[in-house]
Amino acid sequence: MNIRRIAAAAAIAAGLVAGPALAAQAITGGQPDGEGHPNVALIAFYDATGRFRCTASLVSPTVLVTAAHCTDGTLGKTAVTFDTHIADAPPSPLPTAADITAGYTSAELKAAGYYSGTAHTHPAYSDFTDLKNWNDVGVIVLDEPITSIAPVKVAPSGFLNQFTPNVLNQTLFTSVGYGTEVRQAATGPKKPTPQSYPLLRRVTDEKGQKLTPQILQVNGNENDPFGGGGTCFGDSGGPTFKGGYQVTVTSYGYTSNCRYLGGLQRIDIPVVQTWLAEFGVAPAA
Repeated sequence: MNIRRIAAAAAIAAGLVAGPALAAQAITGGQPDGEGHPNVALIAFYDATGRFRCTASLVSPTVLVTAAHCTDGTLGKTAVTFDTHIADAPPSPLPTAADITAGYTSAELKAAGYYSGTAHTHPAYSDFTDLKNWNDVGVIVLDEPITSIAPVKVAPSGFLNQFTPNVLNQTLFTSVGYGTEVRQAATGPKKPTPQSYPLLRRVTDEKGQKLTPQILQVNGNENDPFGGGGTCFGDSGGPTFKGGYQVTVTSYGYTSNCRYLGGLQRIDIPVVQTWLAEFGVAPAA
């Protein structure tokens, strides 16, 4: 399986290689989200290779859910902002840690106007090595609760199982994220490529393609007459919704131009929901 991870380098243009798969994804096609999903956040963090950004969703006043590859190896704290618009052009406005080998501290993130939290990775995360035990789920436990934003509703256990193959292929799922947009650059080659700016929250609809016990696979081609696009670099960890519930987090993609199939980690399965319960997060009744 030739896949790419969907977390984006925050300090420079998205698309750095991180490990055996390409680093993280963002919305292609779709449209700016505005205040459509105020409980979806941009997160930024350091690991041993640099600073990265992903997307996450508020699932309780103290917990955000994201992808495991957006939490695994995090140094220090994770920065969190729910601002829908981050920047129109470089340089990146995301804060820089005073000591990049230690990552962010709570104090410096608070001073920069960001929420802060501690990253945790699902203990059974397979690091993209075992599709049957993918478990690409992580959480950020906030240092202070957020009471001004209503959390998303996590889907009940087995919610996606109702979408049999013939139904799935005619069903749209709504994905949200802060990833890069695929379009023609203002100058240079006219081939559409991932563009890091403007950096803002976007939303799109994706057509279901395949469902496994771990993964919802979707069609990320914005030219599909039934769907509106897909995810790209920086959308990693972002939510996908159906029926008023969050059903997945964005996990991986297959191509560098973000115009093919996307893989979304299910969060409506027992191995994920049992772990989320350890942080006080329960699915909708």
